[in-house]
Amino acid sequence: MNLDQIIKIEGFQSILYSLVDVIDIGIHIIDTEGLTIVYNKKMAEIEGMDSEDVLGKKIPDIFKFQEETESTLIRALHSGKATENSKQTYFNNLGQEITTINNTFPILDQKQNIIGAIEVAKDITNLERIIKDNILNKGDTKYTFDSIIGTSENFLDVIEKSKRSTRTTSSILIVGETGTGKELFAQSIHNGSNRSTHPFISQNCAALPDSLIEGILFGTKKGAFTGSIERPGLFEQAQGGTILLDEINSLNPNLQAKLLRALQERTIRRVGDTKDKKIDVRVIATINEDPIDAISNDHLRKDLYYRLSVVSLFIPPLRERKEDIPLLAQSFIEKFNALFELDIEGISDEVYSLFYDYEWPGNVRELEHIIEGAMNLLEPGDTKIEIPHLPTLFKKKAHMEETQLDIKNDLIQNEELQDTTLSLDDYIANTEKIYLEKILKEHGMNISKAAKALNISRQSLQYRLKKHQVK
Repeated sequence: MNLDQIIKIEGFQSILYSLVDVIDIGIHIIDTEGLTIVYNKKMAEIEGMDSEDVLGKKIPDIFKFQEETESTLIRALHSGKATENSKQTYFNNLGQEITTINNTFPILDQKQNIIGAIEVAKDITNLERIIKDNILNKGDTKYTFDSIIGTSENFLDVIEKSKRSTRTTSSILIVGETGTGKELFAQSIHNGSNRSTHPFISQNCAALPDSLIEGILFGTKKGAFTGSIERPGLFEQAQGGTILLDEINSLNPNLQAKLLRALQERTIRRVGDTKDKKIDVRVIATINEDPIDAISNDHLRKDLYYRLSVVSLFIPPLRERKEDIPLLAQSFIEKFNALFELDIEGISDEVYSLFYDYEWPGNVRELEHIIEGAMNLLEPGDTKIEIPHLPTLFKKKAHMEETQLDIKNDLIQNEELQDTTLSLDDYIANTEKIYLEKILKEHGMNISKAAKALNISRQSLQYRLKKHQVK
């Protein structure tokens, strides 16, 4: 009796398929002829296939290997030997690369004849992709201090401190909100130092799970875990150069402790190894929150902060250097003129007025994205960015900020609020009245339009106007 006949025994097939389809590992079974007879949902997910494309077919007809014997499943069928924790990389019929860790066994009948083979597979495709993206690619350093745009006093002060720091090898902590240009400063410091001919490696610490980041930073030793190979980490690859650890506050405390040891001892130890390796690497770290808050909230170890912040650079947000907006905006226009083959001259005064009033939570990066979005909406013949060209979401956010500011000013100017402490109900009622009056004015005292803007019915608005005696 062959394996196919066994599976056809009444009730066995339904039990088998129910079992293999609910487990979170890939199952692939072939018979004596090499035809697939069991292929569960997880295996289909791992290999990016539909089960009907695999069932009843031979592996070489569907998957691509350099040689047929590289298929661990076929190897088990032909040799009768099991393989455990074997890493295998191959391609499906769409050309997509798949990497798995396999346990493969021949299936024997009572007479010890081979009647098939079974493979249990664990997907590590994403793990391999992450490692390639974060370890094998060192990236380019394209920024220098000439790339930094700004003439405001507080910004020029940061630039000057950054230039001074190029003369030493001390650790640097760059503090700044998202989008302020922290990596731009880090690259400029590297390129301005005597390490500029050596590697600059950047790693966002928030981009990887804790289970991977240690191996990526410090490297791995072959056999440290299933499928691990001898691989240098980022610190070894940055030897003689600079490593940028972005969002250092996202590392868990255990990894922060290991990083602190590496900084103090100037050595690292690969995962699974027992020996230390000496390193000569300058560390630049960035953080997107106030370091004192990060320490208080247990996001950053105090001892690591002191080790990293030998030089501390605080990059001001765009709202604190709005005089730089015209320079930044013009540089982005020139950038996208070249990219989109346009000839835009500048920005209208109305748009600049809106830019100056806005608080820029996304900082310089947000400004760049808004200008890029606007230049996608320009019509042939347009020479300036006008308010209609601005992205809708930005206009809504800017309008909301303006409305909130106007209400705040109206409340401050209200003599009753200045002289008297109101109850909460009276304060809310007063605020609602001021807001209703503002929206009505903006819509030419048209109740229907105002109600639509407020997302309430006309009747509800009329009731509120009567309640607050708004005329």
